[in-house]
Amino acid sequence: MNKSLRPLDVVALGFMTFAFFLGAGNMIFPPLAGYYAGDNLLPAIAGFLLTAVGLPLLGLLAIAKASGGLPTLGRFLPKKASTLLGLVIYIILVPVFGIPRTALVAYEMGVLPFIESPGAMTLALFSLFYFAIALFFALKEGQLIDNVGKIIAPILLLLLVVVGIGVMVSPQGEIGLAQQEYATSPFAKGFLDGYMTMDALAALMFGLLIIHALRNKGINDSSKQFNYLAIAGLIAGAGLALVYIALFYLGATSHLLTPTPDNGGQIFTEYVAAIFGPVGQLVLAAVVSLACLTTAIGGISAFGDYINDLKPTIPYRKIVVVAAVSCLVIANVGLSQLISLSIPILMAVYPVAIALILLTLIADRLRNPQLSYIVTLSVALAFGLLDGMKAAGLELTSLQAIPLFDQGLAWVLPTLLALLLTAAISSRATVAGVATPEA
Repeated sequence: MNKSLRPLDVVALGFMTFAFFLGAGNMIFPPLAGYYAGDNLLPAIAGFLLTAVGLPLLGLLAIAKASGGLPTLGRFLPKKASTLLGLVIYIILVPVFGIPRTALVAYEMGVLPFIESPGAMTLALFSLFYFAIALFFALKEGQLIDNVGKIIAPILLLLLVVVGIGVMVSPQGEIGLAQQEYATSPFAKGFLDGYMTMDALAALMFGLLIIHALRNKGINDSSKQFNYLAIAGLIAGAGLALVYIALFYLGATSHLLTPTPDNGGQIFTEYVAAIFGPVGQLVLAAVVSLACLTTAIGGISAFGDYINDLKPTIPYRKIVVVAAVSCLVIANVGLSQLISLSIPILMAVYPVAIALILLTLIADRLRNPQLSYIVTLSVALAFGLLDGMKAAGLELTSLQAIPLFDQGLAWVLPTLLALLLTAAISSRATVAGVATPEA
């Protein structure tokens, strides 16, 4: 018997997906990007939404189309390469950068404003408490839709609506002038800043988690899983887009409040305090803490599912405990250090993730998907590494001739060219009877 979700469960699934995506980077990068975008706000938002909303939606659809997680997406790659790619993405997102960052943002925006003399011990105690809660919910495998989608996410959404209305109704200044790279190439800069949310990578991780949640609700039919995942993605994407637009506008009108901001968290904190007063700090603390916590719960749970699928002999509960402890240790490095370390790595890995998503969506149209996958992803990785090295501060002036290299997008044209050429070559080879059969 094929089960179906009730309308309330479908909405809860969408809220859960939204809550998983709305984490640390979503709260701190848009205000700062909006601050620098200024009167180039619209093209900057367009570029940002493409990588921070559009790509995650495509990623969820790719997961749904492949009826599985990263192992299924990489099915046309050599097994070891597919497994390595999945491990790299999950390790970046969970124990190394993504989930530790959620704790640090929650700490800096939700705790520090209320503490007079914080120190290393304060952070250690907070991160211990934070990951204990995340682990508690992650251990309740099979109850994520009920716990996150029906309880935590609606509270988070209500708080965000309050903040968003406040920002739009009571702006704290005029839109400022565009600065730095946003003055010359706002769309490209917004596109790259969308990387920092890690949401396109997160879609590859959370897609499998959502499928597991559907299976726990008795939804085993692949077509129904695709439909529910698509609906959840649309709900999450609409929510994220509204949040980003509000936060960009917040940043663009914050020049009087924060003439020289250190980070987006500072802009967000001072803006909300100016609108709502002392109560605003409490509202912001609740918003940030819940947003980051839901992402941590989802990330740790997804990591447990992924490793357990790879190695069924390792119990899920043991995996999530180890993941939570690893996140706890890394979180005590500090937010600034973590962000500076993550930028070059994201610049290198993101092109591969984007190419993988696009390849999955058109895989059934490729005559020789093995060839297209291997060549296209290899080219994306090679040029992504160049972008990563540039972001790390290495002098690569000899490579300036590469199109879009100066904008951090050296991978775009070579990757598209590799995809088109392999599609054409494999098509001709098929006519000659050489290519492998269509999968």
